[in-house]
Amino acid sequence: MHAWADGRLDGERLRRFEARLDGDDALRAEAQAWRRQAQALKALGSETLDEPVPQHLVDAALGATPDSRPGEGATGAGAWRAGDPRVWLAAAALAALAWSVGWMSHARFAAPAAQLAQAGAPAFVRDALAAHVVYTPEVRHPVEVAAAQHEHLVQWLSKRLGATLTVPSLDALGWSLVGGRLLPGADGARAQFMYQDATGARLTLYVADAGPQSGDTAFRFDRDGRIAAFYWIDGRFGYALSAQTDRATLLALAEEVYRQLSRASPPPA
Repeated sequence: MHAWADGRLDGERLRRFEARLDGDDALRAEAQAWRRQAQALKALGSETLDEPVPQHLVDAALGATPDSRPGEGATGAGAWRAGDPRVWLAAAALAALAWSVGWMSHARFAAPAAQLAQAGAPAFVRDALAAHVVYTPEVRHPVEVAAAQHEHLVQWLSKRLGATLTVPSLDALGWSLVGGRLLPGADGARAQFMYQDATGARLTLYVADAGPQSGDTAFRFDRDGRIAAFYWIDGRFGYALSAQTDRATLLALAEEVYRQLSRASPPPA
């Protein structure tokens, strides 16, 4: 897909990949998104990069005075030598310019996690989206422990998170469990459970210690591009359900997950 987005596919490989795109709307949308991003990145800052470096900065870098160019004997008492503070000021100006261009690129193409941070979503939601983006495309190793080892999966992750976990069953809604994995977090171990439907689309449930934000919250929704997420906090843990789907579908899934988790939780003392 990346080779196609960058225009590096040709011949039979190009024909085969574009035949796949013709038969898979989701794959085609993803590939086109990668291509648009690649084109935008190439265009970003191109005008700034093509601008000539201001002559006074060139003079400073070469140790020349403003009225003396390289080759014209920049040796006078006013020459800018390596120890001259003006050289450091010029270097700082160049560094500031480079930082500004980099930050504009970051702001324009911020990852979904970064944009959620700006929107005020809890940190675990940003981590959940990042994990979703990283692991859902995996073909051979999407999870560490497969659903076939369900009992081991639950016991292992429960032990690492320090609480008895429940893995919701979403088979009735058309999503079967693929398995799960252990992930690191700022407040300790975290868990990701992955589900898949008949079309191969994937859904992830992320479980994390909510830290200082512990306490019940209602469902909250975020979408960035193609990825939608419902998240909530229930007691000690925060939960984030992420998928490339519409809001109504994801809400129904989130409500079912919440119902099963609530039913499995022991009543308060």
